[in-house]
Amino acid sequence: MATGTDPRTGTAPSPAPGGVHHASRAAIAARHLRTDRWWLAPAATAAGLLAFVVYSTWRAFANGDYYAAPYVSPFYSPCIAKNCVPMKDGADWGLFGSWWGLSPALLVLIFPLGFRLTCYYYRKAYYRGFWASPPACAVAEPHRKYSGETRFPLILQNVHRYFFYFAVIVAGILTYDAVLGFRNARGEWGHMGLGTLVLLANIALIWAYTLSCHSCRHIVGGRLRNFSRHPVRYRMWGWVSALNARHMQLAWASLVSVGVADFYVYLVASGAFDDPRFF
Repeated sequence: MATGTDPRTGTAPSPAPGGVHHASRAAIAARHLRTDRWWLAPAATAAGLLAFVVYSTWRAFANGDYYAAPYVSPFYSPCIAKNCVPMKDGADWGLFGSWWGLSPALLVLIFPLGFRLTCYYYRKAYYRGFWASPPACAVAEPHRKYSGETRFPLILQNVHRYFFYFAVIVAGILTYDAVLGFRNARGEWGHMGLGTLVLLANIALIWAYTLSCHSCRHIVGGRLRNFSRHPVRYRMWGWVSALNARHMQLAWASLVSVGVADFYVYLVASGAFDDPRFF
């Protein structure tokens, strides 16, 4: 008899249409039997993500205080709208119109935002934190049915691998911005301030998070039948796998660092803070 069949009828049982609380399931009145504070982790995750969403939304629509030579906010780079603040380092690409006065950050953030929203870890984070799907291990979700990511709109999560390519491009541009942090306001090399270190730390964490992505791991070492025939890819796969084991920590660290980098540039650009120079 096939595994999973009903021993009385010899046929596979039909799935319960009403979820774990359907009448056909075990009659357990309690939603769970956990006695620990299982709700603390999803609540903290939701609070952290909500705080970043509120801050990034404010900064994206602020349309100002995002450039303080030689620093540019990662939220606004590359600035590809005609209404961008003129930048002495030539970073004002001006590829698009003013878009009715909208903030140029709205043209840029769609790519790193799409990459993070479809990221495997962030899916877990906001599924649990906001949708309670499920809120924690051994705690049933409140939804009557579960279709996973097989239907619209969640099936669009499959575009994550394509957002990864855009994320690599954005990381490359932010690396360029971090290098420009070694120039002073007159465009001369030899400058180093606190903002330079902030941008360097941010791009290091962004690269670590981007390269720890599951899609990157598959691109580097996926579809190989024999690692011994591909020693270079195997070594790269080992490096990416080591980063992938810290994907959650890198996701949060890079999220915090990009917010700190933007806020630092905002403080300097608004005149609320003078960038300390080391040389």
